[in-house]
Amino acid sequence: MEDKIAIFTDGSSRGNPGPGGWGAIVVIKNKVTELGGREDKTTNNRMELTAAIQALCSLGHSMSKSEVLVYTDSSYVINGITKWVYGWQKNNWKSSTKDDVSNRDLWQKLIDVSDGLKIKWNHVEGHAGVPGNERCDEIATSFADNIKINLFKGELSDYEFDLTDKKGGSVKKAKKSSNKGKAYSYVSLVNGKLNVDKTWSECEKRVKGIKGGVKFKKATSQSEEGEIIKDFLK
Repeated sequence: MEDKIAIFTDGSSRGNPGPGGWGAIVVIKNKVTELGGREDKTTNNRMELTAAIQALCSLGHSMSKSEVLVYTDSSYVINGITKWVYGWQKNNWKSSTKDDVSNRDLWQKLIDVSDGLKIKWNHVEGHAGVPGNERCDEIATSFADNIKINLFKGELSDYEFDLTDKKGGSVKKAKKSSNKGKAYSYVSLVNGKLNVDKTWSECEKRVKGIKGGVKFKKATSQSEEGEIIKDFLK
């Protein structure tokens, strides 16, 4: 990612329409910035679009020569910006059924912020364990639920999510350690309760969707498991 800009985005709404939130992760030259926001009444599609718009807006014009890789689980966003908008613009923002295009205001903003940028839109599976997507979902749903969440800004080496994993099944990486060995166990701390599972699927069931108060890490040996437990219980 060192010579390219990477962006992960996601959106959420409760009720569709209802309270909504959006989340984004922007990586520039080994610097990571998390972004997020909320609207009181919105839709999932509007939040997906807003996440992409806000992430691209954060780049500024100085990044126009860099390739921007956007990763989203929204086919709506990808198909819209790479295919549909051209027909909509040509037909004065009417759909193929002659109806007004939904979310025209946001599509126009996305077109504007994309202008001059070299963007490659990439689809990732939602809720499939892709760390960047899962973290954006956590940010988006926290804002939608009006739950306070700390947004990270700092070095990529200090970031606890493996953004190189685009296929899922990954766990949080140990800071300052590659942690690439075969799993011996998965240790989690959920709202103060310690758990040790032998498989990621068991651990994932405990931690997925929990808002705050969660730590989890892979251990590659019995001794490492003990060290993780000590660290979690400090």
